Amino acid sequence: MALDWTPLWLTFKVAALTTVILLIVGTPLALWLAFSRSRWRFLFEALIALPLVLPPTVLGFYLLIAMAPDSPIGQLYAALFPDRTLPFSFEGVVVASVLYSLPFAVQPLMHAFEQVGEKPLQAAAVLGAGPWTRFWKVLVPLSRHGFLIAATLAFAHTVGEFGVVLMVGGNIPGVTQVASIAIYDHVENMEYTQAHMLSAVLLIFSFAVLALVYRLNRSWGRLDG
Repeated sequence: MALDWTPLWLTFKVAALTTVILLIVGTPLALWLAFSRSRWRFLFEALIALPLVLPPTVLGFYLLIAMAPDSPIGQLYAALFPDRTLPFSFEGVVVASVLYSLPFAVQPLMHAFEQVGEKPLQAAAVLGAGPWTRFWKVLVPLSRHGFLIAATLAFAHTVGEFGVVLMVGGNIPGVTQVASIAIYDHVENMEYTQAHMLSAVLLIFSFAVLALVYRLNRSWGRLDG
């Protein structure tokens, strides 16, 4: 029996887009958390880490309410994109994935920035480097392990999402039916061959990605040493 690649393609598409957005959004957040001296920093850290302990269905429920057509977010989205809604759409799944995977991107970046510290940045500033130069030429190269781990964890976590995606996106084939939901669907219908095939692809892919990350970490560690 041939494998239906649509859920896999949709899964990797959501994961890739989510990872890119998280790196863009998560980097300034992690930078602020790493170097901020605000007394309220712990509240922001707790807020970002909330998806780690919050049941996915709880987060999905509140996101569904927040993105409803009659909510402020839903009305704004409808004004920008008439005749379209965020719930039960590809865009809604991406928004939910970004929020659910946020700590998996922000925390590795924050720890990487903290390990670099402020001294290299201060030295670059003394030599006349501007903020952007200090960021791209000093902080990013020294934090490359953090970016690699953040991207990998965000991507892998998004690939494995189930509860949040099901609550916000439902189970619409070709639109919101990602691989995890398709596997559940096949098992419910006792279609174990299809479930095995999808599960095997995700298992092999996940192992290959993690093996590559560990390999790169070891290689970079030897270079740094």
